[in-house]
Amino acid sequence: MRYVVLLKGNQPATPPPAGLMEGIFALGEEATRAGVMLDNAGLAPSAAGARVQVADGRLSVTDGPFAESKEMISYAVYEVASKEDAVEWTSRFMKLHQDLWQGWEGEAEILKALGPEDFAPPA
Repeated sequence: MRYVVLLKGNQPATPPPAGLMEGIFALGEEATRAGVMLDNAGLAPSAAGARVQVADGRLSVTDGPFAESKEMISYAVYEVASKEDAVEWTSRFMKLHQDLWQGWEGEAEILKALGPEDFAPPA
């Protein structure tokens, strides 16, 4: 099963501590060696992006930044056997932030990507 993890947090004024980046790199290598990490990256502030929306029958495009207090700051894509596995890898990632970046707050959303196994075969 494939899961997409979106990390939301405050955009801090300073870069992440070196120890956190080393921990993230080591965890990413471990996940890659385990064959569960398909992709991951940090995301630029929303000022560099745009939102495309359909509402009231109209399509609109809004350039960032967006008003939310927390921004999406990174993503990861895991191929794992279960949701519990995705939660475990994500919890380890979040624990690194808790332990190594004093005062940082954020949240991760774990979303299952639908695959062929989620649809009935053609009749």
